[in-house]
Amino acid sequence: MGSMEEQKRKEEKGSKEGVRTHTFENGLRLIQIASPTNVAYCGISIDAGTRDEERGEEGMAHFCEHMMFKGTEKRKAWHIINRMEAVGGDLNAYTNKEETVVYAAFMKEHFQRAAELIFDIVFHSTFPQHEMDKECEVIVDEIESYNDTPADLIFDRFEDLIYEGHALGHDILGTAENVRRFQTEDALRFTQRQYRPEKMVFFLFGNVAFEQAKRVVGKMMEGMEKAEKTRTEEKSRKIEARGGRFVEERGTHQAHVMIGRAAYGSEDDKRIALYFLNNILGGPGMNSRLNIALREHEGLVYTVESTLTNYTDTSTWAIYFGCDAEDVERCLKTVRQELDQLVNEPLTERQFHAALKQIKGQIGVACDNFENYALDMAKAYLHYNKFEGMKDTIEHLQKLTPQLLQEVAKEVFDEKGLTTLIFR
Repeated sequence: MGSMEEQKRKEEKGSKEGVRTHTFENGLRLIQIASPTNVAYCGISIDAGTRDEERGEEGMAHFCEHMMFKGTEKRKAWHIINRMEAVGGDLNAYTNKEETVVYAAFMKEHFQRAAELIFDIVFHSTFPQHEMDKECEVIVDEIESYNDTPADLIFDRFEDLIYEGHALGHDILGTAENVRRFQTEDALRFTQRQYRPEKMVFFLFGNVAFEQAKRVVGKMMEGMEKAEKTRTEEKSRKIEARGGRFVEERGTHQAHVMIGRAAYGSEDDKRIALYFLNNILGGPGMNSRLNIALREHEGLVYTVESTLTNYTDTSTWAIYFGCDAEDVERCLKTVRQELDQLVNEPLTERQFHAALKQIKGQIGVACDNFENYALDMAKAYLHYNKFEGMKDTIEHLQKLTPQLLQEVAKEVFDEKGLTTLIFR
């Protein structure tokens, strides 16, 4: 077994070229990759999202994310808003089912300014009641706007169906009734329980010396102690495919349809195969099979897509389309035909290599969006304590075979395990 110094050097060098990491005594992890430009991104990714809310707290994770911009022990809302804007930077945040992220984009010389502000709002927000009372109406408007957009709403309603009784089914925004009940002490209780250093990653994508990053982050955390990691719900709970057909009368001009299921967790090697199949079926390319079949050949839809949303212990695979109400059954039949083709016939070598070439190109283009790349890096390191870049992902894809893809198609696209939700 190597010495402590050797272990430390190995960690800071990183297991992948270009990735530097360090874990502080209180459990907070730091990850950095150098940027090819003078623009940098840094932030804190917190292992706390919608699925960490207790009963009655639904919507609290998202509410706290909003309220972090409304005042800290030393800053008022205006000072928070203006801190990065004054140097041409940008401060942002988002909440999803498994994490809350606060981050900034800035010129690299303003790294310390960005880091200090982010630590201030994450660890020292005061959640003043008068600001909460104002912000709750903003969020209620957001909820109502969302409810008026069936093409967005159906995604949350779909997950509520397939994860029935599970916190992953909770709506990120919560309900207007809940939001209007939240008090300062409720927000403080949630953040004190969830916003712990050992549940966080500080990420940096930029040309800042790693030793400087360690020094700055270490200074921000002086006096913070490690606490036992908690999670409201065990991630190991097995999620079974539900199946069935559900119709909700929404009085919409267009019918909105989703078909899908809960699929593989992060430890399942088949997840990469499903990612590949999903891209062929209804990924971002205009030449996806569903777009060709439903839009180009039959002219039945304006939008059709296939999505794969990854969580730590499961994933949601789903197809969405909107069409005239009288065309729903015809569209469903066409979708089934496309699924059956992948189930019954393995890809030819030519089809496989063409699809591989396309997805490799898409990954390369996506990696050129540095903001999304930084956020993906943070998410991976937060949940899996590692980050695999473009080269690693492509290596995994190249190990796939048409036979494995067909096996996964048979498992995931089996009609008995699919849930269908229709808004009309």
